[in-house]
Amino acid sequence: PFDTSHRFCTSWLLPPGLLFGIRALLALYAFFETFFNLGWTGTHYGQAGQSFSYFTNLTYWGISFYMLFSALHTGTYWMTGRPLLDRWPRVLQEMHSILYSTICVFPFIVTIVFWALLYSGFADEYYAWYNISVHAMNSVFALFEILIPRTNPLPWIHILPLIILLALYLAVAEITYGTQHYYVYSFLNTSTNGKGVVTGYCFGILIAMIIILAIVHGIQALRKWVTERKLGMTGKFSKRDR
Repeated sequence: PFDTSHRFCTSWLLPPGLLFGIRALLALYAFFETFFNLGWTGTHYGQAGQSFSYFTNLTYWGISFYMLFSALHTGTYWMTGRPLLDRWPRVLQEMHSILYSTICVFPFIVTIVFWALLYSGFADEYYAWYNISVHAMNSVFALFEILIPRTNPLPWIHILPLIILLALYLAVAEITYGTQHYYVYSFLNTSTNGKGVVTGYCFGILIAMIIILAIVHGIQALRKWVTERKLGMTGKFSKRDR
């Protein structure tokens, strides 16, 4: 059975109704930012079509959809005692679990790479808000999902799908260069950096991803041990849960 005690839909701290409300608000904000960015860049710069070439934006889409579906699952659990997640086919349940792992790991990669390698100031108020949303608040969203729900530590096996997703993104970056003749991120430019340096950056990000996953796993294990074993806060459940 998948998630028999509804860990994806409950919290050790917040009642289901409040957890649902927070996740719904985060989903609303994330989708608002995403669509506003598409509209703004499309009308002001004619660059809306380039949005899906950026790992930052793809990660934010992942956050948006995870918050949406997690709110849906939490809300149905709160109101009926049985989350929609329980009624999904097993393959979709596992995909939800992998999506959870991505939004707990990838936002930190985005944040670290941007502030360490790419940041050079904000051109205007819009870009200040955009960059704070996708390069700072993204990690706040991730921390919320790491610390507040009752989720188990990220499975080690999820290293594999996360590596595959990173590799697929490199393919997207290469397709973008091949079709639109620009590098999405300057550190991927082999002409200015050399193939060895670019390869080093890619392996560095891969190693950072594995380290971040291990840190997140450890934080979640510690959270579970402290809240459930030491404090006896085993979870706040729906009154309709049987």
